[in-house]
This record gives sequence, structure tokens and C-alpha cells, in this order.
Amino acid sequence: MVRLGRSTLPAKTPDQVRTMRRAGMVVRQALDAVAAELAPGRTTGHLDAVAARVIEQAGATPSFLGYHGFPGVVCVSVNDEVVHGIPGERVLEAGDLVSVDCGAIVDGWHGDAAFTAVVGGEAAARPEDLELNAVTEDALWAGIRALHPGERLHEVGAAVQDLVEAEAARRGRTFGILDGYTGHGIGTEMHQEPSVYNERVRERGPKVRVGATIAIEPMITLGTHESHELDDDWTVVTDDGSRGAHWEQTVAVTPGGLWVLTAADGGEARLGDRYAPLDG
Repeated sequence: MVRLGRSTLPAKTPDQVRTMRRAGMVVRQALDAVAAELAPGRTTGHLDAVAARVIEQAGATPSFLGYHGFPGVVCVSVNDEVVHGIPGERVLEAGDLVSVDCGAIVDGWHGDAAFTAVVGGEAAARPEDLELNAVTEDALWAGIRALHPGERLHEVGAAVQDLVEAEAARRGRTFGILDGYTGHGIGTEMHQEPSVYNERVRERGPKVRVGATIAIEPMITLGTHESHELDDDWTVVTDDGSRGAHWEQTVAVTPGGLWVLTAADGGEARLGDRYAPLDG
């Protein structure tokens, strides 16, 4: 959600990573509950209440509520709102492209994830929105797979950019990588250094270490990379009115590979032999 400075990439202990997995599973349960309620006629505030109930019932604490004054448990961003949308009275319509971002805290440790979906499902979607959403999710997993111990963190952004550009050329589409917004380190705070870029940058970044935990979150549009905040000082919209998508996962680097702490299957289906949970 914020651009952070340059720093090292600290390692977590196995027990700390396990606690973050618990937080990640609360986030996953909340997002799954929200996805099940994503229907025409629902308000974005209703989605927020659904997530709040799941987090409360799990005995966890919302990461977002009150963060720098943010008034919601989740961010709900619709169509040209790419990130940080404030949930409220807006009524969703069939065909809306909705991104939902959620964080939760368990025993002082955070999990953070986001997804994008079309209200009413594929039958209600514009073809270009389905393509955008698929490319954004694929870019997320390309970034995750770029994590290798001993390699530089900013290979993540290079992998994201390479996939987005290749898909734009293949599909004949224009995709923009939202400028000024990045993923981040995560642990006892939701947003920690270092920044995790979504594009190739000049600096190489810190070396990836076993025990590192980061949140990777590409934000891709159907047009410009440029955006601005609305008067609410939160909601980020594209300058050209093009729609955006946002996917995010919290990932841990383990001795054997990667463990996606906010994915129900830990990332096994998308990572193959790179999938390596601590207790698998």
C-alpha cells in the first residue's frame, strides 16, 4: 500500500513463519467469504462487514482498520479504482471489476492478500476485464516464482514486468503497471521495508534469505500507469479512467522453497516443486 525505502530483508524463525501462516489463513477465510458475497445489489460496506465478522470469529485483529485512519476492515476498489477503496454505501452492479484487499493480525504477526473478481462472474464480464484479471494474477505468481535465496529481491519486479509486457504483446492489449505503489516486507508490522517493486528498477535490492517474508502485489491497468487519489485521501484511481486489477499474496522463503502463507494450498498448485511448507 505504500512505497518504502531501501533496506535489508530480515529473516523470521520457523515458529514466527508458522504464526504468520495462521494470520494468512484468517485473511484467506475472510477473502473467501467476501468472494462468496460478491453479487449485484450488495454494497461495498456489506463486504466489509462480512470480512470483519470472519476476522472477529477467528479471534484475530484487522490490520487495516484504523491504519493511518483508514475506516474499513478491507479495501474495496471498483473498476477504475485500483487500490485503497473505502467500503461504504456503493451498490455493486453486474460487470463491475472489484478488487478486495485484506489484512489480519494473529499474536502480533500479519498476513495480507488481495484478489480481483467480476460481479456476476464471467458471464457478466467484459472480455478485456477477464484478460486483465488473468494477466494480473499470472504476474503475481511470476513474481513469487522469482524469489530464490541468494538472488536479489528486485528480480520479483523484473519477472512481473516481463510477464505483463509479454502478455500485452501476445494479446494486443495495453497494460499499465501502476506507478508509485509496491509490495512490501511484512511481519510484526503490515508494511515493512524493503519495497517490492512491480517493475524492473536500477537498484538490485537486498539478497533474498531463507526466512524472509514479503507481500507481492502487482496492480495492473487496462491503460495508463498514472493515477491519483480521490478527495477521501485513500482511493487510488487511474488518470485515464481505465479499469485496474490487484492480486496479492504473503510469501515465506523456506529452506526447501516457498510457502504462500495466504493461499489455502500454500501455493502448491502454482509453484509445483518450488512449494515447500515448513510442516509439509
